[in-house]
Amino acid sequence: MEASTEATFWKGSPSQWLNIGHFAAAILLGVAISIGGVFFAPAFIGLVIPLASIVWRYLVVRCQVFELTNERLRVSTGVINQHIDEVELYRVKDILVVRKWWMRVTGLGTLHLQTSDRSMPELDIPAIRDCFGLREALRKKVEAMRDKKRVREMDFDEASGGGDFADMV
Repeated sequence: MEASTEATFWKGSPSQWLNIGHFAAAILLGVAISIGGVFFAPAFIGLVIPLASIVWRYLVVRCQVFELTNERLRVSTGVINQHIDEVELYRVKDILVVRKWWMRVTGLGTLHLQTSDRSMPELDIPAIRDCFGLREALRKKVEAMRDKKRVREMDFDEASGGGDFADMV
């Protein structure tokens, strides 16, 4: 019996740049409330709303953690209640790098994974640094795990006349 030695090769969270629009809106709201507070003192109490909003959005992004091991991708989300899901690496079918203009300026990128996993057929690892390096490392780990498990991905396409697998039997 073979002992499994699972090792983490990358662990990270998305960048807070994901929240820049929300943070800017909350700051503008805070400025508006402060100006209103000059004329009506109780309005300063309203500053709690944009401040709480900023803190909450920060925590939502900060508590989203992706852990890549040599066997699986583990996704952990949730501020109060935690939700953990996993995708076996041999189930990853395709990896796409998406870089919007603001991501290119900030040196970030999003990895979009298509998998054969039923609970997560598509998965984004958003706003991470060195997305190209991570994509290459992930691609190599996926191939190594497929070789180890002796798994090959086969797609059946309706357009090519393949139909359902059941029709082929």
